[in-house]
Amino acid sequence: MPIIDADAHVVEIDETWEYLAPSEREYKPGVVYERLENGETLKCWVIGDNKVGTPWPGGGARSDAITGTFIGNVPLDVKAKYMLDVDARVAHMDELGTDVQVLFPTLWVHPLTDRPAVENALCWSYNRWLADIHSRGHGRFRWACVASLSDIPEARRQMRFARDHGAVAVNISGLDYRNRLINDPDFFPLYEEASDLDMPVCIHSGTNSPDMDRVWGRPLCGYQRNKFVGLGAFHLLIMSNLPDRFPKLRWGIIELSAGWLPYLINDLRRRVERRGGKLKERILADNNIWVAAQMNDDLEHVIKYVGDDRLVMGTDYGHADSSTEIHALQLLQRHEFLSTESVSRILYDNPVELYAL
Repeated sequence: MPIIDADAHVVEIDETWEYLAPSEREYKPGVVYERLENGETLKCWVIGDNKVGTPWPGGGARSDAITGTFIGNVPLDVKAKYMLDVDARVAHMDELGTDVQVLFPTLWVHPLTDRPAVENALCWSYNRWLADIHSRGHGRFRWACVASLSDIPEARRQMRFARDHGAVAVNISGLDYRNRLINDPDFFPLYEEASDLDMPVCIHSGTNSPDMDRVWGRPLCGYQRNKFVGLGAFHLLIMSNLPDRFPKLRWGIIELSAGWLPYLINDLRRRVERRGGKLKERILADNNIWVAAQMNDDLEHVIKYVGDDRLVMGTDYGHADSSTEIHALQLLQRHEFLSTESVSRILYDNPVELYAL
């Protein structure tokens, strides 16, 4: 059975910015080094007015906590992890039994800049980098593009370029730099473009809001910072009837697990009924929504609520956080309680439908 990793990652490196066009070079992130109290030297990119820690080379232990080499005791070769050698990444996929990885960004789970020119340049460079990786990947990599939400006409051009070069989704956060929510009319032209291109809009774990980052970007608050925004986006997606406004558009809820679905469905049902409405019977399928599950979800319980035809699974390959499980796809094949048919849908049929592969 073919296996699709519905949420793997690239980790941006200095080479990512070598794809800037000559007219964009002035926006290339600068590099500074900070000496920490513990004696560690931390490498940072300067993006606009922000400093962002870089994982490699020289990122130090602080960045290794997120993108460390050892993930669940699975050593990742540096060349494969950071796409320094695309063939090395493919070779590791062969070892894992993974046929295709859908690649999501790492840097864009953080707020970057409020300057449209900087955002445009970084998005273009990232998308060109992924287009190059796709071209060298022997058909094994598809990817989610990043788009300039501060400049929607430019975002639409980026999406068209990305679609022509192997992209199968648009990556967004549930809250953008200006604290606009996903149902803000400013984003409607982006959703129309995604519909026309047959690309799903994927709401990924993380936040692009500096305000949210300031409140929750501190020790022990990783769940609040990275998950609350996405769960709220799913809730708002249903409450605002956004799927009805864009009936051809598919939505992905990525790297948020799926165990929360029964709770939020019950909450949504009460709220909708109090307003005199009725929740759609098949809340995911009837709203064109797919959710990326994790192996630590109670999948039997989740499937009782939403069925097995809208769940996908990713490994979070490249990271070392609470969502990462490099062997998740192989473990699912040996799941004690799920049928062979359900496993096949989650690992292949559903991601094929979500990403139009």
